[in-house]
Amino acid sequence: MSQAAAATNPHAEPTDPRWHLRYLLFIAGMGGLLYGIDLGIIAGALPYLEATASTSWQLTTQQLSFVVAAVLLGSVLSALFAGALSDLIGRRSVMVLSGALFTASIPIMALASGYLPLLLGRLLQGVSGGLIGVAVPLYLAEVLSPERRGRGMAMFQLLLTIGLVVAALIGLHQAHVVDVATESVRQLSPAEQQQALFAVKDRAWRMIFWSSLLPGLVFTLGGLLLHESPRWLARRGRLRQARAALQSTLPMAQVESTLQQMQEQAPSDHGVTHERDRLLSRRYLRPFLLACVILALTQATGMNSILAYVVNILNHAGLPGAVANWGDVSVKMVNALMTVVALVLVDRKGRKFLLMLGSGGIVVALLALSTLFVKAERGQVDVRPILAQQINADALTLRLDAEQWRRLGVIDTAQPQQLTVAYRYGGFSNVRSLRSDAVGDVELHIRRDAAVQPDSVIGAFFRTLHLNPFPDPASAAQAPLELERASLGAVPSPTHGWVVTICLLFFVAFFAVGPGVCVWLALSELMPTRIRSNGMSIALVINQFVSTSIAAVFLPMVGRHGYASMFIFWAGCTLAYFLVASFLLPETKGKTLEEIEAHFR
Repeated sequence: MSQAAAATNPHAEPTDPRWHLRYLLFIAGMGGLLYGIDLGIIAGALPYLEATASTSWQLTTQQLSFVVAAVLLGSVLSALFAGALSDLIGRRSVMVLSGALFTASIPIMALASGYLPLLLGRLLQGVSGGLIGVAVPLYLAEVLSPERRGRGMAMFQLLLTIGLVVAALIGLHQAHVVDVATESVRQLSPAEQQQALFAVKDRAWRMIFWSSLLPGLVFTLGGLLLHESPRWLARRGRLRQARAALQSTLPMAQVESTLQQMQEQAPSDHGVTHERDRLLSRRYLRPFLLACVILALTQATGMNSILAYVVNILNHAGLPGAVANWGDVSVKMVNALMTVVALVLVDRKGRKFLLMLGSGGIVVALLALSTLFVKAERGQVDVRPILAQQINADALTLRLDAEQWRRLGVIDTAQPQQLTVAYRYGGFSNVRSLRSDAVGDVELHIRRDAAVQPDSVIGAFFRTLHLNPFPDPASAAQAPLELERASLGAVPSPTHGWVVTICLLFFVAFFAVGPGVCVWLALSELMPTRIRSNGMSIALVINQFVSTSIAAVFLPMVGRHGYASMFIFWAGCTLAYFLVASFLLPETKGKTLEEIEAHFR
């Protein structure tokens, strides 16, 4: 039977779409889970990766920042072509591809024995996340009815936050293992302590990565059982498959009328693209730019960096070891719980109201965090003159025993102290931070070979074009050691750490209620139908570029200028977010995609 005949003579048996809808939302939610694991898994692994890789592989702070940011960079790269790829091979096929890439990245990272394999694995995870971030919301927008669209997108965000919680729980378990091992080696000599703890911490970060393999397999294999987007199928004239896809999500009485509407739109979307349908044509420019601004400002709140570095933040705020990991878990659980609240409110209160509420609350929380860290960092003492006297042949080696802490100016050695040193050789910079109560980590080593990295093909290529985005190893090989910052101060009290935790809880609560859910709706609802796939790709590229840039500079920036400076910067960006949501964003609650598009005309 021809496809034209199939359009008027359906043979499929009536089925109840409720089971198919639940399965569809489960698999789409698993995509959100993987996206959350992408963002959150590094937070628990980073302290142990920093403790072992900086010794065995001589990774610098900047390289560790690149490892964290690689997921976001991979998302930028994949988001560039995710829309075109979704149009070419289908939304469901891109979802399956993204799951396969995530699954492949796990053994690459967990078995890594150097910087490049670890970076490659994180890049693959990022590519997977970028594809998920475009394909899953696009799939849901085209499959779900208007009355289910808001909750469907909220479900994606809910599973994303659960992915963050899962990643935090995995990190907490390994932190407990490391803490137990730390207590058991206290009676050993310092050399034996270092060797034993190195083995435990090396195994900890590898196990954290291995633990995320199962969700990737579930999403990949489960995606194979989904129907393709009926709108994508109808646009290509594959009406029999489009009907089968509709029967899995709609009551039988609505299937033929919906298919007919798709057929009426399909000829205009198939074949030659008209001049008026270009991405930056006048009729599409306002909603496209508004969606891009909202996605960029969502990342400029600092949410992804806070989720990735939350354990480090809480360590510096005064919470030790596994206690900081408990703070990490509590932050991500509140994120998940408040997403459930947003799930209830998004179709009742509307997107505009929630974005205004969320961004306003974030500004207050960030200002409180910056105030707390200003007070904590105000008492730090500059010890650069003391360390400069001990530089020998452009290198510095310092054994931080009790006597050395006294020479640095510590009066009460019983109170934990923290030494932070930011230094550079030419264009290559690094930051080292050590605590007086750390077990096994008692020496500060600053050497040229640990900071200056070999030349790369990319760096050499840009220098041939007389561009210099990367430092030149040749000039750094002769550059002297410069101490940019060397500060010593008492580690804040655990009470200070818990107050910081409470502020972080308020931060993620307001983010979850506002930007966390509404950003995906802005991405899919504001984009007009004919530019939706490519427009979503470009907007997500901007989103991930901002997030990547912030994550890449986070550790060097806080090493040189302290945590308060980053929180103040994010508060300013979020204030701009509040103004955009208040004065430029239209309310889209209860409106069809066509009605939203008509508003901007």
